Amino acid sequence: DGTVVAVGNNDFGQCDVGSQSWTDIIQVAAGKLHTVGLKDNGRVVAVGNNYYGQCDVGWTNITQVAAGWLHTVGLKSDGTVVTVGENRYGQCNVGGWTNITQVAACEVHTVGLKSDGTVVAVGKNNLGQCNVGGWTNITQVAAGRYHTVGLKSDGTVVATGYNNNGQCDVIDWTDITKIAAVEYHTVGLKSNGTVVAVGKSDLGQCNVGGWSDIIQVAAGSYHTVGLKSDGTVVAVGDNEHGQCDAGGWTDIIQVAAGKYHTVGLKPDGTVVAVGQNGYGRCDVGGWTDVIQVAGGYYHTVGLKDDGTMIAVGLNSYGQCYVGWTLIS
Repeated sequence: DGTVVAVGNNDFGQCDVGSQSWTDIIQVAAGKLHTVGLKDNGRVVAVGNNYYGQCDVGWTNITQVAAGWLHTVGLKSDGTVVTVGENRYGQCNVGGWTNITQVAACEVHTVGLKSDGTVVAVGKNNLGQCNVGGWTNITQVAAGRYHTVGLKSDGTVVATGYNNNGQCDVIDWTDITKIAAVEYHTVGLKSNGTVVAVGKSDLGQCNVGGWSDIIQVAAGSYHTVGLKSDGTVVAVGDNEHGQCDAGGWTDIIQVAAGKYHTVGLKPDGTVVAVGQNGYGRCDVGGWTDVIQVAGGYYHTVGLKDDGTMIAVGLNSYGQCYVGWTLIS
């Protein structure tokens, strides 16, 4: 119904998604301490930490939103991009971008995919994470903490940026259909349902070699999650807080991963979650009519079929005050 629900630490208000403005939502994005919702009329709502103005989103004609740690990005219907929030490293300097079809954001950099398959990026570039100028034939982009990944039309993958843990070692990947990037590892879903992963794997987060029949992947800070075609879920990596204990889940249609928790959406609109439950980020047992879920660092957000939203978790900055309507 397009409403949204959220649970977890709410010290900043990142779970306050119950107001009338949070309805008719069609897409949600979660930053470190704020939550963003795209409405079906192209307007955007945001709650949570607004110290840098990352929730000042009085935009129109938006078709996609993305959230970095302390900034928010909006893709407009004309292919231009707008941003608000922290701009210490130039991550909001997108004023000259045109013909953009997808945006991605991570800690302090922003990435845009152009209609011709080339890529632009702005923000902190101390490790080369914005060195995407030579990329061509890209169909999807993903942003990790200090690296950027691009999926090419031929199923191969390119990556640039911090590589001390090997998270950019994707040159041998083929037949990839989807990519995901997080702090220190990169994940690729292959057309045959298997998964590849590179990067930091000290906790086993890249041990996906035996997976099969996977239709979606999600990556937390130190764990990796795969949704199988039969609706079951597999997960590897850091399990100190039980964030990989999804082996008993069934009938799942979407998965999302936060820093230390994992979320699953069921076809009846209910939601399940495992992992660290500090701030209540896994308290989703009463959610109904949900059609999309997202996991932030310390909070969880759900988009309802009536376009409203719910959220739980850390709300110190109001990032859960999402009483929105008509979000898409």
